[in-house]
Formats: sequence, structure tokens, C-alpha cells
Amino acid sequence: MVSRVRPIHASSTLVSRQTRLASQFNGFPPEACDFFEQLARHNDRDWFHAHQDVYERACREPMKRLVAELGANPATTKLSRINRDMRFSRDKGPYRTYIAAGVHGSYLSLSSAGLYVGTGLYKPEPAVLERLRNAIDSHVSGRALQRIVTSLRRKHYHVDTHERLLSAPRGYPADHPRIELLRMKDIFAGQTFVPEAWLSTRRAIPRIRRVMDDVRPLADWLRVHVGARA
Repeated sequence: MVSRVRPIHASSTLVSRQTRLASQFNGFPPEACDFFEQLARHNDRDWFHAHQDVYERACREPMKRLVAELGANPATTKLSRINRDMRFSRDKGPYRTYIAAGVHGSYLSLSSAGLYVGTGLYKPEPAVLERLRNAIDSHVSGRALQRIVTSLRRKHYHVDTHERLLSAPRGYPADHPRIELLRMKDIFAGQTFVPEAWLSTRRAIPRIRRVMDDVRPLADWLRVHVGARA
């Protein structure tokens, strides 16, 4: 009895591999950060429309591939829109000079400065801010946050706030052991990778993952004690 061996379709296997390689994240092309630098200088519709192909190819498409590489669904993950809502803004530039996405509690943002990876709570509503301060004030949860912040700073992460009070919030003593944290009106932690050659290769992936892992305790703390998704 002669056994039949199925032929191996080498061409189809090669095509499949090439398709997979073409769709994987291979870093952000060098022109991505250059694009945002130029957009900041020429933030108008004529310039953007003349360079929109660069934005799609070098910025938006690689960000979607990075989202997929990190285990999220690009179809359901919210990416920032390039168009700005100018109705309540003093800045009348019609376009954002960055592209950002939220992945598994982390925030990724590509701009002329490079790629920022971090987590945090951004300008919360008064009720959420009150929960944040209550959690900071608490002996248990407050000390846990202080340990997280101290650990991140020892690893040279930037831990800060977008706005802080000049003095203690109403109802809290000026000599509170966590007065620095209480004065914060929000909190974030992360690191900016400046544009370098490795950012345009797959070598960027383990560095991005390392930051996401390192800042996850802060994201978890905010979720548990403040009810906020970073």
C-alpha cells in the first residue's frame, strides 16, 4: 500500500510568514517623532493634509500594532484622535501633537519628545479626588501608596502631579506624614523614551513591558482604593 504524502506548500507558508512579519510591531519609524515636531510648528489643515500619509504610516499604524503586541485588541482599544476639540480651548491649533492609547492600565503616548509609558489618575472629578485624598490619609492604604511612590522613584521613574495645592487641603493638617501626596490634585508615574535608534526596532518591546510592569502597582492601588481605572 502506497502512502500519500501531502505536498508542502512552501509558497503559502512563506506568504503567511511575510504577512505576520509585516503586521507585527517593529518600532516607530524615526519620522514619527519628526512628524509631531513639525506639526507643532505648522498646526494647520493644509500642512496636515499634505503630510497625513506620514501620520498614518509612521504614527497611527505602529501604535495599533504596539497595542496588539501588548495583548490588547486594536479594534476596541481607544486611540486618541488627531483632531482636537477647540470649542473650549485657548489653543486654536486643530490637531493634537501626539497619539496615545490606554493598554491594560498603562498609558502610551508618542510625541516629538519620544514615547511616554506610564499610568496614573488624570485631573479627576471632585468626588474622585476626595476618594484619592481619603485613601492617602488612611494609615493602611496611604502608607501602601507611599511605599509604591518611593519604590518607583528609586527606580528613577518620574512620579508627579499635573497640579498641586500650595498648602494642605482643607481638613488635613500641614504636618501630615503624606502631605506631599495630599497636595497632589492627581498623580502619575512613568518614563519617557527619547527618540533613539532602538525605538524604531522590536527592541522597544521589552523596555515598554518593563515600565508597564513596574508602574502596575500604582494602577492597581488606584483601582482598589479610588475606584479609578488608570
